[in-house]
Amino acid sequence: MTEFPIIQTNIWDSIWAVPVVIILTEILKKILPIRPQYVSTVATIIGLVISIFISHPHNLPAGIFMGFFYSGAAVGLYASLKTSLRAYRNRP
Repeated sequence: MTEFPIIQTNIWDSIWAVPVVIILTEILKKILPIRPQYVSTVATIIGLVISIFISHPHNLPAGIFMGFFYSGAAVGLYASLKTSLRAYRNRP
């Protein structure tokens, strides 16, 4: 039985990677005609690229694992902020 890989990440990777994923996704949405159902896929690709090539360049399993976390956190943060802003604007 093989053990799970040890993935060491720095909290600063998450603090800068999540906003970068959001910003790059928004820039691509403005530049390219991306349909709404593909925005999360674009965010996932950006998160994987950042994680595999910048945060964890010598550990592919860690890069893939953390890339999904970066993109998931970015999509969740964006959806949460958008919902909160809409609720704030529509309050009586």
